[in-house]
Amino acid sequence: MDQIGSGGVAMSIRLISRLHEHRRWVNQRLLESVQMLSEAERVQVFAIGQGSIWQSMLHLYAAEYVWLEALEGDENPLVPGDLRGEIPGNQKGAGAIQTFSELKQKWGALDQRWMHYLEQLTEASLDEVIKKRSSSSGKGRVHQTKRSDVLLHVCTHAHYTTAQVVNMLRQVGATSLPDSMLITLARTEMAALADQD
Repeated sequence: MDQIGSGGVAMSIRLISRLHEHRRWVNQRLLESVQMLSEAERVQVFAIGQGSIWQSMLHLYAAEYVWLEALEGDENPLVPGDLRGEIPGNQKGAGAIQTFSELKQKWGALDQRWMHYLEQLTEASLDEVIKKRSSSSGKGRVHQTKRSDVLLHVCTHAHYTTAQVVNMLRQVGATSLPDSMLITLARTEMAALADQD
């Protein structure tokens, strides 16, 4: 991946890390909003996303899980509780995630794994090829993708899924919608720095 900055840590690594920091921040806001819903609201059926807020949240978690596994060398990753051959987050198998608190706990652990992974990331590794068997486009086919593109895809997929969940939150009448804009994160951080002075 071409460097777009110089000095210290390469700019491409910093940008990728920043996008993942934003992804984690948004996920936390989504979880906070979804936690305030009733079980009936979480599973209400919609003709968007994965069909409900609950299934979309499971899919968002699962996508982050399978892509991290792929980045770490597993060409055919499977989320515990998922059935193979179906979209990640289906949770139709043994050991499926049953409760919101269980999802939050597993996601917290996954976030820790992601942070450790990103801390170890090197500029040279960004052009390495990652192999992963697809569960959606080209289902069953092993695709080869540069590591940098996988890292960007995880974030853009999260943004896309977040928009679907926010739309569903609006439709169930949620009173507190998460602000998912990166500029909000940046302004929040700047305000916190100003408060320290």
